[in-house]
Amino acid sequence: MRQQSKVQVVVRGIVIGGEKPLICLPLVGDTKEKLLKEAEELVTLKPDLLEWRIDAYDNVENIEDCLSTLGELRDTIGETPLIFTCRINREGGMKDISRNSRLALYAAAMKTGEVDIIDIELCNDNEFIHIIREQAKAEGVKLILSYHNFKETPGETFICAKLEEAQAAGADISKLAVMPKNYGEVLTLLSATNKARNEIVQGPIVTMSMGKEGVVSRLAGGLFGSDITFAIGIQTSAPGQVPIAELKNGMALLY
Repeated sequence: MRQQSKVQVVVRGIVIGGEKPLICLPLVGDTKEKLLKEAEELVTLKPDLLEWRIDAYDNVENIEDCLSTLGELRDTIGETPLIFTCRINREGGMKDISRNSRLALYAAAMKTGEVDIIDIELCNDNEFIHIIREQAKAEGVKLILSYHNFKETPGETFICAKLEEAQAAGADISKLAVMPKNYGEVLTLLSATNKARNEIVQGPIVTMSMGKEGVVSRLAGGLFGSDITFAIGIQTSAPGQVPIAELKNGMALLY
């Protein structure tokens, strides 16, 4: 049996950090119509969570439109937990959205009660993180603090330190994604995840090695301590994601 996190996160009855890793599917439609159609199809695949990558949405800087669409999205997905992410440009965001626009959008979305978890990057300034963290606490929304490196895989010490930094900054869930150049670097990521789970981080961890070499981390990362893996429903949101049906079949052999 895999090592569970010491502190678990529960959203809409779903346990993150429990006996098995969960599967999340990204929503990346660029219009309301595409997004809602995508959501209708993805819920039939029965993911544990969904993530709205709102940085892919054409009207992302129109808060009124975003909130209207968020309400319709919640009606479509029912009680499936929803991660709300407006990814910053320099860590893989699909648009260059200003700091203040992202801050206002997160604040407005949290007030609706329609989002369960928000994901912001550790590279944001301290004031940004503080504002989001305190409002998340006030609204009962869980916080992911994340780090993404699309160029390389840093060493084990760096990876563990980043996960610890996220926890220290108030994350309910610490997340890290890196790009390997070879399979040895995938082992670095998995080893660091195992060390962080057993020795450093109290709450849930999400780690992944991207690209084709990193596919094994999406399948078996839960054995080393990663609590969520991201799959493809219709469209991918990061390199190396696997279709959910294939991922479920592979994971059934391991968990």
